[in-house]
Amino acid sequence: MTLRFRLATTEDVAVIVALVNGAYRGDRSTRGWTTEAHLLDGIRTDTDEVRALIEAADSVILLAERADTVIGTVLLQHDDDAAYLGMLVIEPEQQASGLGKQLMRAAEEFVQREWHATRIWMTVLVQRDELIAFYERRGYRRTGRFEPWPSEAKSTPKVEGLRFEILEKDLT
Repeated sequence: MTLRFRLATTEDVAVIVALVNGAYRGDRSTRGWTTEAHLLDGIRTDTDEVRALIEAADSVILLAERADTVIGTVLLQHDDDAAYLGMLVIEPEQQASGLGKQLMRAAEEFVQREWHATRIWMTVLVQRDELIAFYERRGYRRTGRFEPWPSEAKSTPKVEGLRFEILEKDLT
């Protein structure tokens, strides 16, 4: 399952929004294992946010393509000697096939090569035990540091107590 990786442009905004929202929320998301539909209502992102992330000087969205079709995305933001990884998505019907691992590896290699990052970090909902376990198997460690659910989020919690834990990985 060979993937091709490239940086997103503003022409990719609609595809990214549809893929990210479809993988995290709604009926389509339940075809994969990374759904948050049981925890949240609403969208994960919108065109304005994705466009701003692509146009920002300190961030990129890396796309994974197979046969010229975008099947995965990951947001990378430069932060001094580190990088933030977010919006990691694989098309729901193609999850659990090793593609997410390939995309994560490509993201980590990109931030090391392009930004000389020595550390990469992410935030994961603490209610997502299986997702945290997936990241731990990839070398990420729980930090015990937490962030609250953002009041300006585009999604509405279905459960009480949503919050994020920060996970980190040393890239040296």
